[in-house]
Amino acid sequence: MDLSILKKSLFVLILFPALLSAQYTDVINSNRPGRAVSAYAVGKNVAQVEVGLLYEQQDNADLNSDSNIFGTDFALRYGLLFEELEINLEGSFIKQNITYPDYNIEGKLTNFSRNRLGLKYLVYDPYKNPERNKPNLYSWRANNVFQWKNLIPAVSVYAGANFLFNDNPFYPGDPSLSYRGAINTQSRLSPRFVLISNIAYDRIGTDFPEWRFALSLSHAFRDPRWSVFFEGQGISSDRYSDVILRTGVARLISSNFQADIHMGSGFNDSPSKVFVVLGFSYRLDFHKDQLIPIDDQKAGQNGTIKKNANKKNSKKKKKKNKDDIDF
Repeated sequence: MDLSILKKSLFVLILFPALLSAQYTDVINSNRPGRAVSAYAVGKNVAQVEVGLLYEQQDNADLNSDSNIFGTDFALRYGLLFEELEINLEGSFIKQNITYPDYNIEGKLTNFSRNRLGLKYLVYDPYKNPERNKPNLYSWRANNVFQWKNLIPAVSVYAGANFLFNDNPFYPGDPSLSYRGAINTQSRLSPRFVLISNIAYDRIGTDFPEWRFALSLSHAFRDPRWSVFFEGQGISSDRYSDVILRTGVARLISSNFQADIHMGSGFNDSPSKVFVVLGFSYRLDFHKDQLIPIDDQKAGQNGTIKKNANKKNSKKKKKKNKDDIDF
């Protein structure tokens, strides 16, 4: 792929979470790294896999325990039926090695810490308004600085279900099926900055439902194949509450392949956590642009075209030229 085309694409597509002015782009749209979710779908007939390898160190002051966690994050995404709709399967499968120094006891927990299937639908896209997308032909600065209208976000809604298997030790007593609802927003602050926010009500139907919040700011470098992000996530429930901060970088390898790494930590001490995640995203692009026959296209968007309008304008032009004084 030509690098100049790639740069132009990336100025409107920050790698993680991606910035889009339409559902489909020529460059991969990944939610990695981090946990904040883009408001946009991957595009109709696009299949995408996003995988991360996780290492986490936990210390629990209340239980006086130490833990090492190894795991895999994954997401399978597919653009379903039309551009605004996406179906996705997300999960984290982990192995936790726990040590209790006071009692010289060691244990292991293995299962899904996250496993859910859901649908995401874009309900509002401010960039679908052609008037908003018109560039200022007289000012480079006007097209590349913050404008208040940039705060108007794209908005999507999410509905999904959580699944537990084999007496999951991370959620003791929870039913095998619970539900999740979320609202995702995404604002393009400037060609290089994107702001994403998520609010979700999770594990609905259990004794310990959770509120989850995320706010992520992404920035593309001068070489737009590189990006950096900063993210804050809040979790609030009767079982567990914490504030988690993340930061990391992503590198576009090709138009369909992205690699990333990020790290983070929490503020809670029961348990405290420090982690690092190495990941990648790969896209299988089967998207095809839909051609609209000219008979089905909407006419008169810039005013009704009157009969013989061109002929009348030509007559007026000739008359004007005839009356003009030729110096």
